[in-house]
Amino acid sequence: MSGLDPLRRAVHRAQLVHRRLRPLRAQLFTQIAPLARGARGFEIGGPSQIFGPEGLLPVYPLVASLDNANFAAQTIWEGSIEEGFTFVFDPSKPPGRAHICEATDLAPVASQSYDLVLSSHTLEHVANPLRALREWLRVLRPGGALVLVLPRRDATFDHRRPVTTFEHLLDDERAGTGEDDRTHLSEILALHDLERDPAAGTREQFEQRSQQVLELRTLHHHVFDAELVRRCLEHVGFEPAGIESQPPFHLIALARLP
Repeated sequence: MSGLDPLRRAVHRAQLVHRRLRPLRAQLFTQIAPLARGARGFEIGGPSQIFGPEGLLPVYPLVASLDNANFAAQTIWEGSIEEGFTFVFDPSKPPGRAHICEATDLAPVASQSYDLVLSSHTLEHVANPLRALREWLRVLRPGGALVLVLPRRDATFDHRRPVTTFEHLLDDERAGTGEDDRTHLSEILALHDLERDPAAGTREQFEQRSQQVLELRTLHHHVFDAELVRRCLEHVGFEPAGIESQPPFHLIALARLP
């Protein structure tokens, strides 16, 4: 037995090294991977590191193609964006088609065009999220899937803000709230934790940037938790297949179109 102990220890050390070197994956990825493999995908915003080869949800290596939409030809996240086949999401694959259009109005995209819709840290920037989710559902084929990633409130600069009520989102949908909406601006300016958002700069810089609601889209209009995500998905016609809290920053949801 004593002769086997060094071997066992060596195997144990090798297993620990493997665990450290192996990229962390979200639990929901086991359900997402077969849906993404060979799929024709569409991303709202992006490209997003979380969907890359080393991300929590490495979808990019699996899809057959991926198009996307951004709200403007110039954003503070992506810089300049040119419409056409310019969306580089994976260097080993042809670029996808980039559209300049709102997340709430994917007018250039035909209904039932895609197998998979991806969105990472985008829906919270949308003033009318139920309208956006209806559009994302519209472009999916029957049986298609939505992979939705949102900020995990308690770990972000929104931790002082209350979770938005579902009734408020219903009011936004009924009223046709536009992306210039400033309803939550005073709450954001009062409760945003700048210590958790160093990229926002000084208080003065943050307030100046926040006033450009329509132009920059930096505001988190709404704050989500798992229950609110579930209600939103069900309300527009999705079937939630799983919602996962992934520390420190992500709330991940998988939903299917019946």
